[in-house]
Order: sequence, then structure tokens, then C-alpha cells
Amino acid sequence: MLETNSPVDIRATIVQMRSISLGVSIITLECSEIAASAKPGNFVNIKINDATQPLLRRPFSIHHVRGSLIDLMVKSIGCGTTLFCNAPVGSSVMVLGPLGNSFDRSSTPFQTAILVSGGVGTAPMLFLEKTLVGEGKKVINLIGGRTKNDLLAQNLANCRFATDDGSVGFRGTIVQLLQSELPDLKKNGTLKIFACGPNLMLKALARFCHEHRLACDLSLESLMGCGIGICYGCCVEVSNPAGGSRTILLCQEGPVINAELLQI
Repeated sequence: MLETNSPVDIRATIVQMRSISLGVSIITLECSEIAASAKPGNFVNIKINDATQPLLRRPFSIHHVRGSLIDLMVKSIGCGTTLFCNAPVGSSVMVLGPLGNSFDRSSTPFQTAILVSGGVGTAPMLFLEKTLVGEGKKVINLIGGRTKNDLLAQNLANCRFATDDGSVGFRGTIVQLLQSELPDLKKNGTLKIFACGPNLMLKALARFCHEHRLACDLSLESLMGCGIGICYGCCVEVSNPAGGSRTILLCQEGPVINAELLQI
């Protein structure tokens, strides 16, 4: 994975709020310093307000960068995210970022990127897709969810879908869709997989990629109260190439890891 930037902690203004699905919004912030150095896979930690509750910041993948603006995909699932989604345009939040590492687009040669996401795992994919296309790569999105209501494909191109109930696209899991599509996908040259979604999905995908010798980066989800390695809330056990396992802080050595490191 690529090295991290030096983060800044700034007050940013909410300039746009768009609902894209039930309980899911794209929140646009004016923060030129973070936008200027952000890379696909980075995240930011948001302090929603100046009150003591919620106490901890909330981490969000950078969904896209547009000039001095950054977009965040936010799902309202608790106190902090609900407050954020209900914040009025023109109000401000404290933003620490860009944090974490980024998707590795250079160390392994590939012609086609397969972006695999489940649910709000599409959050980092628009930024990644736009960057890869700008570098001359072909990009195909495989997007999964339990039902059609869980598919968040706004503004993504070349999308193929999987739903558990078959309400849209392939009936089954996203890994089963990848298995079904793999012979056709290989016609597009050397592949690399980039993925984000629920941890169970990522484990199944890591196993599949290992069996089929596919290069794969995974963006993992975890609690990240500080984002800078102080709170130790994002400890993850990964495989040690020398044998056994080791513990990493996802905010420091992630959130993107090589799939070979994930303990499956």
C-alpha cells in the first residue's frame, strides 16, 4: 500500500447534502487542504459538533474529490451519523485527514481493475474509479447487496450487480458473481481486484483471490476513534509473512491491506 500523508485538522463547511438512498447521503465539504493531497482509499475522521456527545470522531472513506471539495458517503446508523446527515448546509464540522493509506495502483501491473463492493462499501469506489480511468485502466464494478435497495451505484460505470434475493442482477453473493464472471473478465487482460464492504464478504473474497491467484487490495472497516494511532480502537490481526500473525492499527497500516495478509 502507498504511504500516508501528513493529516491536517480543519474546520470545513457543508456545502451540499444529497440523499441517494434510504438513510444514505452524499455530504460535500469545502476543505481544499485535504482535497489537494487525498488519494483513493484515504479516509477522514469527522467531529460532528462542539458538544461532548458524540465524544468520538466518526471515520468516513473519501468518496470523491472535486477541486477543493470532498464528498463523503454517509449512512445514518447511529447517533453520530444521524447528526451528520441532519446537519444543515452552511454548518461546519471538524475534519481530520487525509488519513490512512491508499489503494496500491502501481506495484502490480494490470490492465483492468475489478472494483468489488457491498452495501456502503461503494464509498471509496468513485474516487478510485475516476483515478484509474485517468491512468488509462479499464474499470468494471461488481456491486452486491441483500436486495436492490442495498445497491449504491450512483455515478459508477460498467456495473454488474448481485443481490441475495435476486431482485437485481445475479442471484447470490458478490463472490459468486465474480466466480461466474471471471472467464469473461479475464478477456480484458491482467486483472487486479480492489474491494470494500462487510468483513465477512472481504474474507470470502480474499479466499477466492488466493485460490485463483488474483492480486487484491481490501479496504477494511473498523472503529477509529482518533485516526492517528492513539486510541487503539482499530487493532486487527493479520498474517505475518515470516509466520504466525501480528497486530496492526488499521488507521496506521490500513485501511487498505493486501488480501494475502487477511486471516481467513
